[in-house]
Amino acid sequence: MKKILMITTGGTIASKKMQHGLAPGISAEELLSFIPQVKTICKVETLALFNIDSTNMQPANWEKLAQTIKTHYDFYDGFVICHGTDTLAYTAAALSYLIQHSSKPIVLTGSQKPIDMDSTDAKVNLLDSFVYASDDRSNDVVIVFDGKVIAGTRAKKVRAKSYNAFTSINFPYLAVILDQQIIRYIPNQSFPQAVTFYNGLKQDLLTLKLTPGLDEKILTFAFEHFRCIILESFGVGGIPENLLSTFYQLMHKYQNERLVVVVSQVANEGSDMTIYEVGKKVKQDFQLLEAYDMTFESVVTKLMWLMARFETIEQMRQSFYDVVNYDILMTPNR
Repeated sequence: MKKILMITTGGTIASKKMQHGLAPGISAEELLSFIPQVKTICKVETLALFNIDSTNMQPANWEKLAQTIKTHYDFYDGFVICHGTDTLAYTAAALSYLIQHSSKPIVLTGSQKPIDMDSTDAKVNLLDSFVYASDDRSNDVVIVFDGKVIAGTRAKKVRAKSYNAFTSINFPYLAVILDQQIIRYIPNQSFPQAVTFYNGLKQDLLTLKLTPGLDEKILTFAFEHFRCIILESFGVGGIPENLLSTFYQLMHKYQNERLVVVVSQVANEGSDMTIYEVGKKVKQDFQLLEAYDMTFESVVTKLMWLMARFETIEQMRQSFYDVVNYDILMTPNR
């Protein structure tokens, strides 16, 4: 039987009703007691790393998670991480960059209701995660939720309360799990190289969501104070006319000091700034990047990872489109 390490971080799956609402309060051992059939699937050991609502999950927590897996990597066949749903997609993306080419599965899961409730999705999600983590063909960082297996860089929470909370953005589900049987849609990746662990994330970035009538002073503030700027644009991507003059001035002034990535506010089908005039000329005039089919969560965490690895903007720009755990398909010609 496979030996799996379950790492708990808190979240709804381990929450109890407290005076001011749900808060983490169920131990790792208690979580396992709700799925006694796991003993027929694998051997499980537990490690309680955090006990927080995932709203409070920070990059420092992602780094500690990665380092914890690195410390225990040689002693286990796979890992299951119990996590709150609100920032689960961010954590999965961050771990995809911090831990690469893992021949062992690193599975993240959670639930929309605590595991001790009569009506809960926690038991199925947790048991499915152990099923997937124990399979010989499983590897790399994934999310297992509501019977779906999603690549760590492709998940997004799309429902606040329903059990089918997560979907895979611009990429198929890797597999589905029905009655503890895995039906694979995408063959698992093969990694001839050894697993690679990276240290550090830098948070010198700002996300600016474009809205009609946005004040140009906010754009100026972003360029003056942050190394990486993510512009959440409309549709397939463009810069509104009222911001254009200021945007050009700032891009000329900071062209070697700032990395600008344009993402779409629309979750599916991605950006393409070459379609409309509002985007095409801007892209031709400057070395800004666009996210194409990447998720917003992956863009944020990939930039944090790149800033920690490289000193110059040009180095980051050259590496942004390197594919990690299926994070981008629509890579431009370089």
